[in-house]
Amino acid sequence: MIKTELKDYLDYGKVLCLTNGVIEAYVTIDVGPRIIRFGFVGGQNIMCDNRAAGTPKDDAEFENFFGKGKKWEILGGHRIWTSPESYPASYYPDLQPVKYEITKNGAVFTSNPETENGVQKQLQIMMDPDDANMQVTMRVKNIASAPQEFSVWGLTVSAVGGTLVIPMNDNDTGLLANRNISVWPYTNLADSRLHFGNRYVTLRQNTNVGQSLKLGFDLNQAETYYCLGEDIFRKSYETYHPREKYPDNNCSFETYTCATFIEIESLSPLKTVQQNETVSLTEHWSLHKKPCDIDFNDDNSIDNMLEKL
Repeated sequence: MIKTELKDYLDYGKVLCLTNGVIEAYVTIDVGPRIIRFGFVGGQNIMCDNRAAGTPKDDAEFENFFGKGKKWEILGGHRIWTSPESYPASYYPDLQPVKYEITKNGAVFTSNPETENGVQKQLQIMMDPDDANMQVTMRVKNIASAPQEFSVWGLTVSAVGGTLVIPMNDNDTGLLANRNISVWPYTNLADSRLHFGNRYVTLRQNTNVGQSLKLGFDLNQAETYYCLGEDIFRKSYETYHPREKYPDNNCSFETYTCATFIEIESLSPLKTVQQNETVSLTEHWSLHKKPCDIDFNDDNSIDNMLEKL
């Protein structure tokens, strides 16, 4: 049975807390929405809940687009955006109250219409009744007066100190390439936080390294793992390579890290969305206890860990 409760959380104001007795999720309703907490009941938070983890956007270009006195805050947690990213349009200042409705197995959260960029976003959480699994569905409606091309983009801003494991494509394409990796201009591929193995790429979040790093991948089997202490956060979703087109040189998964957080990002196919049409992306979240020691620079060690989950 899913229980819900309203409470105050840190400096976010009111949040709706959902739990099945095994896991719990907190969703902001005074701002956002953001899934600002996800973890085992009474355990550590997998999400970043540091509201000051990113620098606010409030320059002249931003205010000219959204209005005088407006600003954007990263807030942390899991949010919905659309891709391709652009400035300032992507950075909608979502600091207003959020409408929500409690459902049988979770809740639905609907943000205000974003008239400046012609979309409206909705987040739905559905928890399994008695295990450590949760479904997160993100919907974006085109409320503009004309068709728009975009992808639904789910960004999970996660807590510091963990290591992300990204399984690589393993399909045999013969003489043709079987994977695509996009690299952002500020990314150093010799960065000590990053390791390329034969079957896995791993990325460590390090609070002592301020340099930003971002990579994208065309994952056929979109399934990633964020290992934080004794907890492992698994995030998976459907991908449709190679028949569908994706943003950022055909990426369905992206990750970004800096000194204050790490992002675990999913993307839906890039579509021309008609007026009043809604497109969606569903992620499957689960939590696991670390079953054994892991060497994140050793593919066989990662295989052993995943086999025991």
